[in-house]
Amino acid sequence: MSDDAQREAAAVRAEWLGHLLSTAPADRPAAEAAISELYRLIGLDPPRFHWVPSPLAALETVPPGVRPRPSESMNRLSEWPLPPRFRRLVGDLFVQLDTRVMRSSRVLDPMIRQLVRAPITDSARSTLRMALLGEHERFGQGSAWHAALCPSWSAHYDAVRRTSGVVYTSEEERLLDLWATPARSCGWWWPREGVCVVSERPVEIHTEVSGDDGEVRLHRSDGPALRYADGWDVHAWHGTRVPAWVVDDPSVERIAREANVEVRRCAVENIGWGEYIERAGLRPVAAAPDPGNPGSELRLYETGLEETPQQAARILLAVNGSVERDGSRRRYGLAVPGVFDDPLAAAGWTYGLSAEQYARLVRRT
Repeated sequence: MSDDAQREAAAVRAEWLGHLLSTAPADRPAAEAAISELYRLIGLDPPRFHWVPSPLAALETVPPGVRPRPSESMNRLSEWPLPPRFRRLVGDLFVQLDTRVMRSSRVLDPMIRQLVRAPITDSARSTLRMALLGEHERFGQGSAWHAALCPSWSAHYDAVRRTSGVVYTSEEERLLDLWATPARSCGWWWPREGVCVVSERPVEIHTEVSGDDGEVRLHRSDGPALRYADGWDVHAWHGTRVPAWVVDDPSVERIAREANVEVRRCAVENIGWGEYIERAGLRPVAAAPDPGNPGSELRLYETGLEETPQQAARILLAVNGSVERDGSRRRYGLAVPGVFDDPLAAAGWTYGLSAEQYARLVRRT
């Protein structure tokens, strides 16, 4: 792929990431017109539209006048009859286009996947889909439909068209545009026969760059990272969904009560490992130079807690071997069993190595 084509691919990626992360009010006429036409293409009359302020509202409410069959409850989204029909409609088109692209260039398709589709897919998973995943624990899984709605598909074929000499037929262009229009115009949509529930976009979304190809993830250190007009919000710490207290008011007491180790880690990172160790009164056990990370030190602390499968008796504080995007090296704590008195042995244990094997490491990441 030429330099010009790679620059164009990056521009397409940025454009579609903008659609994914948009906080603009939905363009309801455009979304309804496109979805109505998609209904016609699978042989159904256009639906009545029921707009909701957030995806959570879509999961929790039933449109007025609708008495869904048991198989059409939100906790059985994977069994709904219409989503597979829409997926087949665009899936057949994608196969057709892939065949033609591969015939004209075996390099183009994998490059577009790497430069455009994968970063947008990863960004969707680390933002909007991650936020709703926690609600799916209550409402069941609908991942196949939500994956189909990801703008990465539209971005992929948009990039193929704009970076190569591939020319789509008018019918292909029309269907691609119909599928892309809701992704450009509104939030997610859930189709039933006769009625379609469509979500507005968030009113606020905060992200940080998380990869070399423009990938982003939810993160905010002073409030919710994602917020919708109806008040549904999600807090996230560097891509991990967390309870609000982790961001707004982390404390040693709350950390001690938290069962989820990832949530505990995020809360400690928000306080800062040095500050947390001081506030929690962790007793130092031993320290040693880190042979896997020259210039840094491994420090072992006693937590004072009874060792259980959910909590560790000791914490090993280390410094990341890899440099962060801002040039710093992140300090992090690792839960280790209380049998360790030697920081090298504890560090080796986290890698499945003996203390002697860990001591011979040149550099760990």
